[in-house]
Amino acid sequence: MKKLLLLALILSLFIACTGEIKHEKKAESAPVEVKPQPAEFADLKYAEIGKNMIAALSVGDMAGYLNVYADNAVYQWNNGDSLAGKPAISDYWTKRRTEFLDSLTFSNEIWLPIKVNQPQSVEAPGVWLLGWYQVNAKYKTTGKWMVQWMHIDLHFDAYDKIDRVVHYVDRVPINAALAK
Repeated sequence: MKKLLLLALILSLFIACTGEIKHEKKAESAPVEVKPQPAEFADLKYAEIGKNMIAALSVGDMAGYLNVYADNAVYQWNNGDSLAGKPAISDYWTKRRTEFLDSLTFSNEIWLPIKVNQPQSVEAPGVWLLGWYQVNAKYKTTGKWMVQWMHIDLHFDAYDKIDRVVHYVDRVPINAALAK
């Protein structure tokens, strides 16, 4: 049996070596232009920016939280309310964090940085960070807890500063926690 296998191996090598080797020359072609996809994953550094931003808000480090905002940033909620400019965002969140919230934590975070090359509808081109997380907030005025999942969309300008926020919240659990 070993001799038969050895003979088969030798024959296959002989046929392979004596067989005609064809070299086909590939036709020269023009370089193919690669168009960017409508959207693609962006650098993970944006996810770190999002994580650091909510970590600062959680511990009441308002300077750390606000550091990532552009001066002309717009903060909008899903109900249509909005804030325009970094000073307005600062005033709102500083008051919220110091006067209303006794405790604020974020958990189960999911961050997805994407780069929009060709807007599909109304979104701006550029880098967006999509975030989902669970929020646990205890209110000073009532001592009640509010727990809910939230979604946030952050758009970055050319200097990696947040110039647009769209924050999706459910007001029902917030209102229930604020009710006396």
